[in-house]
Amino acid sequence: MHYVSCGMLVRAGRVFLVHRSSSKARYPNVWDFPGGHLELDENGQQALVRELREELSVKISPPAGKAILTRQDAEMFKEVWLVEKWDGDIVNAAPDEHDAIGWFSLDEAISLDLADADYPALFKQVLT
Repeated sequence: MHYVSCGMLVRAGRVFLVHRSSSKARYPNVWDFPGGHLELDENGQQALVRELREELSVKISPPAGKAILTRQDAEMFKEVWLVEKWDGDIVNAAPDEHDAIGWFSLDEAISLDLADADYPALFKQVLT
């Protein structure tokens, strides 16, 4: 089982997404939230802090409460955390993983090829 923690970064009514590289084994060529696999002895919040630092060069505090979305299938357990505060300027610090990054309005985000069919409902819930 793969355990994955992702962050839904939101600011000024827009959501931040990363485009997964075509070389990715799972979910290539789709837009997704930044994040990644939990390492040994990490919980989801700790993994999110580390992953956002590694992938975007930003610093966040571990999120409190529950993830805003959880998904489980036979191979993966994924959680998505709402992130509204961070320190630093977002950069694509992992260009081998993401070939594009960007901020999207609700209408723009729901029109993208997304990694998960439940993302549009999540966008609507958070951005409206």
